[in-house]
Amino acid sequence: MMKANDYQKQALRTLNPSLSKSEVLINGVMGLCGESGEVIDLVKKHLAQGHELNREKLAKELGDVAWYLAETAYALDYDLESIFQMNLDKLAQRYPDGFEKEKSMNRNDETDYVK
Repeated sequence: MMKANDYQKQALRTLNPSLSKSEVLINGVMGLCGESGEVIDLVKKHLAQGHELNREKLAKELGDVAWYLAETAYALDYDLESIFQMNLDKLAQRYPDGFEKEKSMNRNDETDYVK
């Protein structure tokens, strides 16, 4: 099984080496938005237009999302496993006993982020 940091290391082999860190950041964030749009478009066509859900194409688009996530994390000097752990820590704080609708509707996002 591949580890997240191993994926990030291998994926970054295809990063454009001529980009500055700030250019890597903007490319990563724009790529995340673009690829996420492709993911939702496939689901929209399935749910609203009667297309068969192409699970393999959707999975490949999620792979593109993963690539841009790896790039964006790199631009911020984070590895993916740290990003994933930070997210799990935030979710554990927000929902210590698992998801609760009430907590979801009345949460304070200020407590989610250290400034």
